[in-house]
Amino acid sequence: MPRMILFSKMHALGNDYIIVDESRAECIGENEKPDFVSEVCRRRFSIGADGVIFIEPATGEGDIRFRVFNADGSEAEMCGNGIRCFAKFVYDNAIIRKKKLKIETLAGLKVVDLNIDKGVVVSARVDMGLATFKTAEIPMKSVKDEFIEEYLEVDDQEIKLTAVNVGNPHAIIFVDDLESVDLEGLGPLIENHPVFPERINVHFVEVLSPSEIDMVTWERGVGPTLACGTGATATVIAGKRIGKLDDKVLVHLPGGELKIQTYKMGNKIGAYMEGDAILVFDGILSW
Repeated sequence: MPRMILFSKMHALGNDYIIVDESRAECIGENEKPDFVSEVCRRRFSIGADGVIFIEPATGEGDIRFRVFNADGSEAEMCGNGIRCFAKFVYDNAIIRKKKLKIETLAGLKVVDLNIDKGVVVSARVDMGLATFKTAEIPMKSVKDEFIEEYLEVDDQEIKLTAVNVGNPHAIIFVDDLESVDLEGLGPLIENHPVFPERINVHFVEVLSPSEIDMVTWERGVGPTLACGTGATATVIAGKRIGKLDDKVLVHLPGGELKIQTYKMGNKIGAYMEGDAILVFDGILSW
C-alpha cells in the first residue's frame, strides 16, 4: 500500500534538497532510506535534488537532529547549505521557535543563528566548528601527517591539493584560471581516488583577492553542484592556513555567494558560514 509522504523542496544557492519531517514520527524506514533518496533525487524522473534531509528528534544535547543523504543514497556527515535549509524549515514550521538552534549532526553539534524578518527565516549563520588537516582524520591514506599543497598523481597528472575535514572531507585545488578546469573529468577521478577510502568532495578555486574567491565543486556522491557550504568553509580555512586568504572572505559560487569568517582556537582554525535558504514548494509524494 503506497504511503503519502509530505515533503518540502528547498535550496540554498541552488544546492537543492528534499526535506522530510520525521521529528514526530518516522516516515521512511531506516533500511528504506537509501533507495528512497536515490529514487526521489532523480531529475526529470522524480522530484529531483542534490540530496534528501531528514528532520529527527534530538538524541543528545541538541534541540533537533539533522541527517543528510547524497543523491546516490549515501549518508553524509554534514552539509553547510543543507543545514541552513533545515534550520529555516524547523523555525518556519514551528517545530522549534528559537533564533539560536543547537543541531545534532554526524559531524557533531552545530550552532545556527537565524536572521528573522516578519516571522520568517531569511538567512542563517552557522558555526561550522574546527577543521582538521590530519590525514588520518580526513581520512586519507598517506605517510604524511598533513597533506597541504602537496602533489597527488591523478590520471598521469600531478595535482597540487590540500586535504581538510570540516565534518566531512574536502580536497582544495587552487588554480590560476577557473575556466580552464576540467571539472567533470578531474572531479570524479579525485573523488574516487584510492587514497580517499570514504571518497572526497573536490573544489577548484581561483583567488581574486585575499578577501574574495571564485570556486566550483564536484560533490561526493552527487557530481557538479551550484554551491557547497562545507566546501566554501573548507576552502577558506585552507586558504587561511597556507597564507592565501584573510579572515573574512566572500565566496562566489555558481549559485550565489557565501560569507565565511575564520577564527582560531589554539592551533586550530574554525569558521562561521553565512547565507540564505529558500523554500521552493511543498508537496505530497506517493511512496
